[in-house]
Amino acid sequence: MQDKFMTAAEAVRKFVKDGDQIALGGFTVTRNPMTLIREIIRQGKKDLYLVVHSQGQGMELMIGAGCVRRVELAYGGVARFAPTGYRFKKAFKEKKIEVEDYTNYHMSLRFLAGAMGLPFVVTQSGLQTDVVRLSGFSPECRGQGRIPKHKLKVIQNPLNPDAGDVVVLPPLNPDVTLIHAQYVGEDGTVRIKGLTFADVEQAKAAGRVIVSCEQIVPTEYIRRDPDQNCLPPFMVDAIVPAAFGAHPTACFMHYDYDPNHLNLFKKMAPDDDMFKKYLDDWVYPFETQEAYLEKVGVTQLLKIKANPVVGYATGLDRR
Repeated sequence: MQDKFMTAAEAVRKFVKDGDQIALGGFTVTRNPMTLIREIIRQGKKDLYLVVHSQGQGMELMIGAGCVRRVELAYGGVARFAPTGYRFKKAFKEKKIEVEDYTNYHMSLRFLAGAMGLPFVVTQSGLQTDVVRLSGFSPECRGQGRIPKHKLKVIQNPLNPDAGDVVVLPPLNPDVTLIHAQYVGEDGTVRIKGLTFADVEQAKAAGRVIVSCEQIVPTEYIRRDPDQNCLPPFMVDAIVPAAFGAHPTACFMHYDYDPNHLNLFKKMAPDDDMFKKYLDDWVYPFETQEAYLEKVGVTQLLKIKANPVVGYATGLDRR
């Protein structure tokens, strides 16, 4: 088991390849695997194919840094700081990335289908929407590599034709899933506190799984309340200890999102030169998470520290 514990640089170098299809855990400004994402950017990974549920800061950085070629998603934005991500929107308009959109429920079902080993999954959700009627990927690219041959199919209910049509969705089985968790046991068991979003299904569906975490805890602790555990050790390929590893997004029970940092990003993200400066200031210089946190500063980290009762920072100025 000890060979699974490694640095972010080691994990990315070993398990993330150019052109990989990558699922990112977390949700908008919550539990993005930021330590791993910054390392992907530093290592200059290219032509990545992101498949996400509702992603925010992490996806913004990867797209803006030129790591991404293609995206399938339900939503891409940094909550109120960028309801539609600046770098995501700019890259799409300039045709630097290809984008296919589904509903939130569709993406959740697709990861679930991948986790269960199903050839497809069926729903009645979305029948009257443009998500079903329109496709973002070109017909020419369909069926190449990991691109589904069809975005979806609308067919008559095969078991009850009188019940109307159903939507048939392709499963997702990413090459790599990246998630950030609160705890990992010394035996490799993963525990996510609070909402798990689609993280568990993304991990179970993937070929390789990298988990960064706030704390490594004794096996005796992780075995208490086993219903709180999310992933067994054999499903995880790399474990990266990284305190504040989701910063500037939140990690329930540990810290809140950092409004100062996200407001800074909001100012710098729309302009190409300013965004390059952001990468030069906040991504490229740091070989370790500790060096990154030193730049963030103890004062700011204390401001976003979570109240241990409610799980977020009470009194935090979020403006």
